[in-house]
Amino acid sequence: MSSPAQPLAASLVQSVDWLAIAPPTIAAVVGLVVLVADLFVAEHRKTLLGWTSVTGLAVATLMLLPLLDGDRSTFCLTGDATVCSYTADRFTLVIQFLVLGGALLTALLSVTALKDGRKELPEGEYWFLLLSSAAGAALLPASRDLATLIVALEVASLPAFALVGLKYGDRKSSEAALKFFLSSVTATAVSLMGISFVYASTGTLYLTQVADRIQNVDGQLHTLAQTGVVLTLVGFAFKTAAVPFHFWVPDTYVGAPLPIAAYLSVIGKAVGFSGLILVTVVALPSYADLWGPALAVLAALTMTVGNVGALRQQATRAYSAVRLLAWSSVGQAGYLLVPIAAAAYSGDAEKSVGSTVAYALMYGAVNLGAFAVAALVGHTKSLNRVADYRGLYASSPLSALLLAFFLLCLAGLPPGIIGLFAKVTVFAAAVDAGLGWLAVIMAVNVVIALFYYLQWTTLLFRAPEGEPEKHRVPAPLTAAIALTGVLGIVLSGAPQLVLRFTDTALF
Repeated sequence: MSSPAQPLAASLVQSVDWLAIAPPTIAAVVGLVVLVADLFVAEHRKTLLGWTSVTGLAVATLMLLPLLDGDRSTFCLTGDATVCSYTADRFTLVIQFLVLGGALLTALLSVTALKDGRKELPEGEYWFLLLSSAAGAALLPASRDLATLIVALEVASLPAFALVGLKYGDRKSSEAALKFFLSSVTATAVSLMGISFVYASTGTLYLTQVADRIQNVDGQLHTLAQTGVVLTLVGFAFKTAAVPFHFWVPDTYVGAPLPIAAYLSVIGKAVGFSGLILVTVVALPSYADLWGPALAVLAALTMTVGNVGALRQQATRAYSAVRLLAWSSVGQAGYLLVPIAAAAYSGDAEKSVGSTVAYALMYGAVNLGAFAVAALVGHTKSLNRVADYRGLYASSPLSALLLAFFLLCLAGLPPGIIGLFAKVTVFAAAVDAGLGWLAVIMAVNVVIALFYYLQWTTLLFRAPEGEPEKHRVPAPLTAAIALTGVLGIVLSGAPQLVLRFTDTALF
């Protein structure tokens, strides 16, 4: 009786490719180490936890380098090695670089924020939550089955809720966390129902198998499959802050610690868009006639509502700088949706997806840079109004120049060449796919965005009211601003480093 059981047991055991899963694993392990170490580290040495986290994220990012030599997969079906739950292909590595690199810059911003407000933010819990969220965000682009996709999405999202509301005794922070939590949980429930419908229709959770089987669904299950597709898309649309699922963004960004607002604006979007790409382009290409028009309309609405919302911000209103960046991020989400929608109409879906990835890399670098300078101004101007940036050049010339550069990149104007080229690739993706009306709406929105980006930029160089106030720049904040500045300048000088992803297969 035992001999047949032994080969069966052996067939169910598979080796794990530890190198492939190293980046998210390292982030998760360092998070646990920091949480335990917090119990034993004296109060005056808590900064060590921050630098341990920074080091862990740097190592996790560097572990992407050995994976560049070829695609690797693990956690595969024992009967079919081509169907796997985790795949480290080129698409995965690019998004993981964005996620882990963005988390590393967020950690540098956080070291300063925690030092300035030690009584408001518990350090051990903060670093554990940040690293846990980064691990989930890094896992998501590698997920190739719907169960792993949802687990990764929630591992990335749940710690973020706590990070938003982590400030002790801050009513604004608690309210922001509650809005974020309730709306996100609702979206997750909708996604889970959609995925359950897709599973009921196809009998599998693996993305490639879903793509094959959903084309031949029994007629009685066709409506169930369509409903599942729609509900799944609604959940991921929330994660990308697409209109009308964007209402949580401004209040959440204002209530959260500034580094976490920066984290959500970049890593949160990377999570949402990579999940959306995997669900649409990989799992549901046969339903392109359903999700293509829906995403095109969402893109048009999102970029318009986001840019109009940013345009309406008053420079003297409290936290108007953060609110402007929040509404701007909604508008940028609209641009990011355009190539995914175009993939439904294009003969080369991978090239369209490459446009989204290229734009996300540009946006991630310069938006984190803008938040880094906002953190610098927030040292002396706690209300962080746009009006507080008047005359920044007189008190901190380099910071003002870099913020101007970041804003021009977001606007798509020289010398922010990478922003211009990224917008051109998105515009070209829409035109090539025959979505001329969407390209026109995008062009109009780019013009709208020019107004508020240039208005903020010119304010930096106007004469200050009163004596210019010197801004002390702590070392971690200096490193974050410098890294984003160097990255933005290098990419503007050699945009092909990013744009080549639009010309090569990602999957």
